[in-house]
Amino acid sequence: MNFAIPRLISAFALAATMTLGGCAAYQPAPSAINAAALQPYRLDSGDRLRVTVFDQAGLTNTYTVDQAGYIAFPLVGQIPARGRTAKQVEAALAAQLRKGYLRNPDVSIEVDRYRPIFVMGEVGRPGQYSYVPGMTIQNAIAIAGGFTSRANQRDVDVTRKLNADVNTGRVLISAPVLGGDTIYVRERFF
Repeated sequence: MNFAIPRLISAFALAATMTLGGCAAYQPAPSAINAAALQPYRLDSGDRLRVTVFDQAGLTNTYTVDQAGYIAFPLVGQIPARGRTAKQVEAALAAQLRKGYLRNPDVSIEVDRYRPIFVMGEVGRPGQYSYVPGMTIQNAIAIAGGFTSRANQRDVDVTRKLNADVNTGRVLISAPVLGGDTIYVRERFF
């Protein structure tokens, strides 16, 4: 009978360790989430672009990427922007302007305002926040009021739209953020 109690305690401790160890284990994000952070910034709905056409004050303005992923530009109409870099949209716009509108257009595009990020879960002030290039998950959480006392402070879930695909994965708080990301801070177990 003296051996039964230690065995029972050992079995319970082993079961608890295996159960809790599996819950707290780091589960890496899909490779698409990590790869996107290493690529140049890709435009999407909600980004506002500052388009400058040299010597053409009437065409120089700010334009927002619409829900369909286009910018509506005078003279040439819809220019696809979703999933492209600012340089790629620059080249496409210049090519369209060359088709009977301007002889040698000098077009420059920069992001005037990035689409927002969203921070949810166990943070002080969940909500929508401005994205800043170079931002990390930890920066975003700090802007959202920091962790609550119940927050898992090691890793978070990130949902990232990559062209038409929406990917969700768990990343460390030192991971980079992209415009449009949704960050979810989970509750810790103990």
